[in-house]
Amino acid sequence: MSCTNCGTGTPNGCKNNGTCSSGGCNKLEVYDWLANIALPSGQAPYDIVEVRFKNSRKAFFKNAHNLTLQVGDVVVVEGSPGIDTGVVSVVGELARVQVKKKEPSFKANEARKIKSIAAQEDIDRWVKARSLEKEVMYKSRVLAVNLGLKMKISDVEYQGDLKKATFYYTAEGRVDFRQLIRDLAGEFSVRIEMKQIGARQEAARLGGIGSCGRELCCSTWLTDFRSVSTSAARYQQLSLNPQKLAGQCGKLKCCLNYELDMYLDALKAFPKGDLKLRTEKGIAMHVKTDVFKQEMWYAFDDGKGSSLVALKPERVREIIRMNKEDKKPFDLSNFIEVVEVAKPDYTNVVGQDDLNRFEHTFKKKKKKKKNPNRKSNNSPANKKEGGQHPKKQNNSKGPSNNRRNSPKNQNKGPKNNNEKK
Repeated sequence: MSCTNCGTGTPNGCKNNGTCSSGGCNKLEVYDWLANIALPSGQAPYDIVEVRFKNSRKAFFKNAHNLTLQVGDVVVVEGSPGIDTGVVSVVGELARVQVKKKEPSFKANEARKIKSIAAQEDIDRWVKARSLEKEVMYKSRVLAVNLGLKMKISDVEYQGDLKKATFYYTAEGRVDFRQLIRDLAGEFSVRIEMKQIGARQEAARLGGIGSCGRELCCSTWLTDFRSVSTSAARYQQLSLNPQKLAGQCGKLKCCLNYELDMYLDALKAFPKGDLKLRTEKGIAMHVKTDVFKQEMWYAFDDGKGSSLVALKPERVREIIRMNKEDKKPFDLSNFIEVVEVAKPDYTNVVGQDDLNRFEHTFKKKKKKKKNPNRKSNNSPANKKEGGQHPKKQNNSKGPSNNRRNSPKNQNKGPKNNNEKK
């Protein structure tokens, strides 16, 4: 989910054709909530602009030529040395807020300047620089391994004019990379700069998907990396499993600090968990605390694997108070609060609680099929319809013989007319 301006590829998720104007694929993007607010009359616009480079690297530059800049414009800025190409991320009064927040000691008169809006030639050179970075990173890793250096080169960033390359690496200790710089300069014919970053900064630059299913906080919005200790997991009643508590950087997850203050305030209403409850049945040890349900779980230290008992903090304080007075309750089960669920105080008037209210069964009467060949002359149907089937009507008057009217005898006349007489 990145674009050409981000320097990591083509747009796959945002489908914004490489402009990134929506900010959906930018790292550490800033929403300009002051864009539609007009300045007071007579006040000049703020001339400091925030420019974003590859990944999350940002810097402030001075708009000395009073260019009309908007968020998303590609500009050419002064490098060290040479020139560099970046994307405008914040302009106007919001840039003033960002300067006070990110760099309080920023001096506007010493800031580097924006030269111009990037032309097509500058953009083509910039895209070419981004396409070279992946291959250069792999070759630099091979050179570092051949020299036996204990370091990991995680990212390479070319300057916009292809005259300088910055290598970002992580290492546990101090690394002497003087020979590596000579080899890199001779291999790629550019000015080499090495920058050591931490494991969290490496994850922020590379990005990824966390165990929660979302993008990493360090690569999307988190800018300050505070230290995270295992006590944060203990206060939140989490198991000390390194595989679950560690992030992609190998350190403890930054999100452990998000709800820590809420847990610390909630735990003030609970007694200390290191206190043991003495009863006549035995000594109960604290096992865990459910902050949301306001319950403390205890189990007897008898080695028999007795079941856990959940007590409210008030009940635990009451037992602790009894133990201080050299009193022991018989069992912890006497202090369990039983919550009775009240029945609803309404009556079923219209039958809405009936489970069969949506089942409509209609009994259909099955009609028996009548066989006309089995009917006798004395049957009520034959008397009513003249001894014929309702479908076969006879215009003759009076009752007639079924055999003579049957299909077999219709074409046969009497054998002898004298017999009739």
